[in-house]
Amino acid sequence: MPAGAVTAGALTPGAVTAGALTAAAVTAGAVRRAPARAPGRTGAAAAGPAEVLGRLLDGRSGLGAAPPRAGRGPAGTDSRTGTRTGTGIVIPPLYCPDAVRDDPALADAVNGELVRWAADIGIYAGRLDMLRSCHFGRLMMLAHPDCDDADRLLAAARCGLSEWAVDDHWADDGEDADPRLIGLRLALAHAVVDPVRLPPRYERRFEEQVDAEPVLRAFRSALEHLAEFASPTQVTRLRYQLAVMFVGYNHEAEWRTSARRPPVWEYLLHRYENGFFPCMGLTDPVGGYEVPAHEFADARVRRTYMYAGVASCLLNDLYSMAREDPGDTSLPRLIAAEEHCSLQEAVNLTAEVHDEIMHTVEAESAALAALGSPALGRFLEGIWNWMGGAKEWHATSPRYHGPAEAGTARKPRTA
Repeated sequence: MPAGAVTAGALTPGAVTAGALTAAAVTAGAVRRAPARAPGRTGAAAAGPAEVLGRLLDGRSGLGAAPPRAGRGPAGTDSRTGTRTGTGIVIPPLYCPDAVRDDPALADAVNGELVRWAADIGIYAGRLDMLRSCHFGRLMMLAHPDCDDADRLLAAARCGLSEWAVDDHWADDGEDADPRLIGLRLALAHAVVDPVRLPPRYERRFEEQVDAEPVLRAFRSALEHLAEFASPTQVTRLRYQLAVMFVGYNHEAEWRTSARRPPVWEYLLHRYENGFFPCMGLTDPVGGYEVPAHEFADARVRRTYMYAGVASCLLNDLYSMAREDPGDTSLPRLIAAEEHCSLQEAVNLTAEVHDEIMHTVEAESAALAALGSPALGRFLEGIWNWMGGAKEWHATSPRYHGPAEAGTARKPRTA
């Protein structure tokens, strides 16, 4: 972060201390455990907000600033020696928090209702057993540990599954996939997500298109459910994030139709368009609170929040190695092609990039929590917990491991 990028003025200084992000149940360290801390504590020992802010202001954060990979501590969900994929590639230990809780009963309740909803809407027709085995309900339970309300978790799960359905129905090798139609389909999806108003004589024809397309019906139903819990500002925030995600799907469609392999820098830019932001952005409505709009929109908060989303995308790339096609676009494969190294070396470098981003997110979250409102502090802790829950789900879901692999699109784009 450039010198002077974090200042005390805009985020109400003193409202939250660095300790506000500290949760006893949160530890950093997915495969390697970092010292037991949430983003409110940085360094080998707890650091005061002035020290953390000083590190940010003197520029010692970001890619290239993280310490070298040290020997790993106790394992999280993966072994000390890393995770071996079905292709023989070993995923190195990653710097990422562990999941805060595991409530199988709550996860099952959400998952069962999600599959029933998918059947009613018509998405994943003929693949409901696969959908059930992927256990997206467990992802929501793990990613939102501050919520015990199954209906709120279900609202988030419906939004997430609608996003996945775009990938699994319209992109990759879905039964309805056609790169020539992706632009039209995404335009229709955006018209549903951010509802259009057409003259009455044309409205009926648009509604006929929606009625005929399960993915469009899923988006409409999911946002209606979310609106029962989320404020208009929070729903509008999601609409914006979905619009950006649709830009990302169009970006990716260009790679497929032109058979062009993007350079690494372009792929990383793409992950700002097509990432986990729509799911992560539901952290506060699912938790039953709201980050003030001026704080969520603050460039410093967005910089950190979006960097966290990129890190989660890289974790997704690594865990997708077991099921992706060699022609798929992922950071390890692009690094291997661009740097003329082995795929294992590229996987190792991807893990290094992931870890450096995570260290930056951790430090910047501490500084922002020290300057912002209690709601912002809770949100940043929630994002940290979301990453830990997503890591646990990626490490255990049949979507990446086991028989369900054959029934899903090769590699998901969002969670």
